[in-house]
Amino acid sequence: ERASDRTAEAMLKIEEELGYEVDIVVMVQGDEPMTTPVMISDALKGLQEDRSANVVNLMSAMESDEEFRDPNEVKVVVDKSNNAIYFSREPIPSKSKGVSDGPMLKQVCVIPFRRDYLLQFNDLEETPLERIESVDMLRVIENGDNVKMIFTSEKSLSVDTKQDLANVISEMTGDVLMQSYL
Repeated sequence: ERASDRTAEAMLKIEEELGYEVDIVVMVQGDEPMTTPVMISDALKGLQEDRSANVVNLMSAMESDEEFRDPNEVKVVVDKSNNAIYFSREPIPSKSKGVSDGPMLKQVCVIPFRRDYLLQFNDLEETPLERIESVDMLRVIENGDNVKMIFTSEKSLSVDTKQDLANVISEMTGDVLMQSYL
C-alpha cells in the first residue's frame, strides 16, 4: 500500500541475507530524484542527535506561491522544536487573513526510521487524516508520536507531473553530482 510497507519488507529481506538487524533504515521516495548524499546525512543527524526521535523527515522552503498552492507539494508546519504539527496538500499555514510572511515549508521525502519503529508504524491502522491528506506521516502524529523535521537547504524537486519531470531534467542537466553518475 505505502512506501513504508515496501521499505520494511525490503529491510527484513536484507537483514535476512546479512544475518543481523539494522538500527536505522532510510526511506527515499522514488519521486524525489534529486536526493543527494548530503540530504541523507542531514536526515540521519536528526536521529543521531535526538535519541527520543523515532522518525525524521527533511523539510525545505518553498520558492513560490505557485509551489505553495500546488496540491502535489506536501506542506508542513512545525512547532518550536521542529516537530511536525501537521502535513497538508493545502496551503498551510493559511494566508487568508492577510499575513503573507508566514513560513512556506514542504516535506522532502527522505525519511529515516529507527528499525523497530518502522515495523510498529506499519502495524498501525491507517488514520483518518492520513487518508484525507494522503500523507502517511500523519499516522505518526495521530497516534501521539513526533515526526522530527530537519531543514535542508539542498534543492529538492519532486516529480508528480510531466512539467515536474521537465523541470527536473532541466535542473539535472548541469548537476555536478548527476554528471559523476553518468
